[in-house]
Amino acid sequence: MGFTIGGIREMRSGSRRRVRTTECTAVAEYTGLWGWDVVPGARAVAGRCSCGDLGCTAPGAHPLAFAEPVPAGAGLDDATKAWSDYPGAALLLPVGGAFDVIEVAEAAGRRALVRLERMGLPLGPVCATPTGRAQFFVAPGAAAELPQLLYRMGWDDADLDLHCLGAGAHITAPPSDLGGLGPVRWLRPPTLDAAGAPPQARLLLGTLAYICHRTHC
Repeated sequence: MGFTIGGIREMRSGSRRRVRTTECTAVAEYTGLWGWDVVPGARAVAGRCSCGDLGCTAPGAHPLAFAEPVPAGAGLDDATKAWSDYPGAALLLPVGGAFDVIEVAEAAGRRALVRLERMGLPLGPVCATPTGRAQFFVAPGAAAELPQLLYRMGWDDADLDLHCLGAGAHITAPPSDLGGLGPVRWLRPPTLDAAGAPPQARLLLGTLAYICHRTHC
C-alpha cells in the first residue's frame, strides 16, 4: 500500500505534535522540577535566524525579543499553554539567577568530570554543545568572582580556555538545537539535590583549570 499526500500530511502533523509535546515536557521539567526559568529562543536554519534579522550576530542562540519567559514553578499545563505561543522555539535558560556557568572545551570538561566524580566533589548539571564546549552549572556569582578565584589559585596568568557566564547570558538547554549545528545534550543531567543548589565555583575551578592547562599544552 502506497503513501498518500494526506497520509504524509498526517505523519508530518503527528511529528510536529510529538516535537511540541517533547518541548513542553522539557520546559515543565525545568520549571517544575529544577526550579529554573525557561525563555523561548530563536532557531537557525541554513545559517539564518528565525528572528528575521538578516544581520543577526547570534543566529539561533538568543531569546526571542517578544517572548515572555516561563517562570520557575510552572507545571505542565502552564508550560504547554505558554509554549504554544512560540511553536518550535529553542529552550533557553537564563544565567545568573539560579546558576552561573563555567565553560571549557568538551574534551577537557569530560576529563575533569571524571576526576571530579572520583574525588567525590559536589557537582551540578553539565551540558555539552555541538560546538564542542562543556558547560558546568555552578552557584550564581561565579562570573564576578572568577578573576579573583583564578588569582588565588595561581592560574591568573595562564592561557586557559575557560570562561564563566553570568547575569545577562543565556544557554541553550537540551534537547534544543544550537544555531542549526545540532542538539545540546547532558553530560551530567540535573538531579533534585543538585539542580537547586549547584556547587560553589571554587570547588571545581582548580581541577577545571588544571585540566584545561594540560589539554592546552
